[in-house]
Amino acid sequence: MNTVTDAVQELPDKELLFRHNQGDEHAFNELVKRHRARLWAVAIRVLGDQEEASDALQDAFLSAFRGAHRFRGEAMVSTWLHRIVVNACHDRLRRRMVRPAVPTDDTALDVLSNERSGPTPDPTGRSDTTLDVHAALEYLPTEQRLALVLVDMLGYRVDEAAKILDVAPGTVKSRCARGRARLLPYLSHLRNPGGSPDVPSPKGGGRRS
Repeated sequence: MNTVTDAVQELPDKELLFRHNQGDEHAFNELVKRHRARLWAVAIRVLGDQEEASDALQDAFLSAFRGAHRFRGEAMVSTWLHRIVVNACHDRLRRRMVRPAVPTDDTALDVLSNERSGPTPDPTGRSDTTLDVHAALEYLPTEQRLALVLVDMLGYRVDEAAKILDVAPGTVKSRCARGRARLLPYLSHLRNPGGSPDVPSPKGGGRRS
């Protein structure tokens, strides 16, 4: 039995971060073990690509490791880590974002909610529905996409998502509503099996508003 490791496992997140800043080589590894599954779920849902999600998560953990001294303790450590992961995903999304025309309905919520899963969704075993959802998400502005993933797909409360995104709860609600409206034409066929998606290929440029 490793008594040092066992003792670290019992510590709260903020104490682990404090010990990491003091040079404890076990503390940050425990934070990674404790939160990796949930943070991976955010990255894979936002980016829809296993390799990109893995790279974003690695970048985020490296940033957190190096920047832990800047944590002021005003938020939960888990919120702080989520924010770093979201920012890492945001950087990658900005390079490939395509904006579509704006629909007028918000009932895409049903499809997004049905895409919720456990904390570690397997991107190699995704259904056609999941692939369609991620293809449609490519056409959302980054801010709307992040809000929808956190609230509708991963089930975070609006106030939790607001803390992670560092915006007001009302802003999260607004982004979700606008994002669902934009997604409707691309996801309506999933609620109407006889239909087909109105989604141009993301690689081909798509329609712009």
